[in-house]
Amino acid sequence: MVDTLGVAVVGFGWMGRVHTQAYARVRHHYPQLPLVLQLVTVAEEVPGRAQEAAAQFGFASTARDWREVVADPRVKAVSITAPNFLHREIGVAMAEAGKHIWIEKPVGLTAEDARAVADAVAKAGVQGAVGFNYRNAPAVEAARELIASGEIGTVTHVRIRLFSDYAAHPEGALTWRYERERGGSGVLGDLASHGTDLARHLLGDITSLTADTAIFLPERARPTGATAGHSRASGGELGPVENEDYVSCLLRFASGARGVLEACRVSVGEQNNYGFEVHGTKGAVFWDFRRMNELGISRGTTYQDQAVTTVYVGPGHGEFAAFQPGAANAMGYDDLKVIEAYRFLRSVAEGTPHGATLTDAVHSAAALDAMARSASSGAWADVAAGA
Repeated sequence: MVDTLGVAVVGFGWMGRVHTQAYARVRHHYPQLPLVLQLVTVAEEVPGRAQEAAAQFGFASTARDWREVVADPRVKAVSITAPNFLHREIGVAMAEAGKHIWIEKPVGLTAEDARAVADAVAKAGVQGAVGFNYRNAPAVEAARELIASGEIGTVTHVRIRLFSDYAAHPEGALTWRYERERGGSGVLGDLASHGTDLARHLLGDITSLTADTAIFLPERARPTGATAGHSRASGGELGPVENEDYVSCLLRFASGARGVLEACRVSVGEQNNYGFEVHGTKGAVFWDFRRMNELGISRGTTYQDQAVTTVYVGPGHGEFAAFQPGAANAMGYDDLKVIEAYRFLRSVAEGTPHGATLTDAVHSAAALDAMARSASSGAWADVAAGA
């Protein structure tokens, strides 16, 4: 039996578009999904943007105010891709209205915000998925299985990097992303949130950390109109950048492993240089997002001068078979969001969580809060998710 599920998207910037495209594609890749999606409504406060989205993607209606979505009985599931400062209010309201939510990280401005949404989801008995898309890469799932199997021995240390240049241009507009009140943290919430999720996904809970942060571009021009993505502005009134461009962090895991996490949004010459290197007592595993479908693996008994082999992921790894028939065929970023959509919708259909959940968001947010405390105090900080 196939049921119809009414879905809505709240916030139609770049990520709202990505979610909508994932909804449009999901049954192409997962025909067994027992749900047919109906795009009910798109909510966006920027004049004309919702109407453009409806015309392109076929939403049945539009709204300026997300509260109209809360009150719409046709909507059973909602993508929340609005700015960070709205995540808590929208997430709690949607859950309390009995709607399943797929919400982008970092789920608010603080761990308290993430816990509030997680509690609302649990109390309402709805499903909640979070946009930690990098864990969905088949190569990352293969790495996780390899680590868990003990093939590289006991994990000793990990290095996680997230370097990008999306905010490197000095004419980058002073949008909500750079404000404490609306954006919360800077590169912590945007990129390091993925890093803390990957660290925990691969190695288990983070117990304590010490961090340092910096702002390298202290002023930007205020935009004169609506923005989307990472727009530029020049000649406008300058305003202060209130949150960090860079973070470096030392991690301690419950397992005894150690880690280094580094993230930057103003790294000139770096375009989406995301990845990890996990070392164990018998080997290592390496992943680079820019070569998303490859793993570097070192394993054996030689230890010193032990070779590294490149492995191309294939249909036996993660969700690869839903997209390509054989190893070394390429997958891309948008495919990771299709996987995320599938796991969210499967959770709705089965009533059992699949993929990243609000609990994962709380753990990530707790680590980010600890980074902020540590950067302020100069001391080690404990990570207590309380989830």
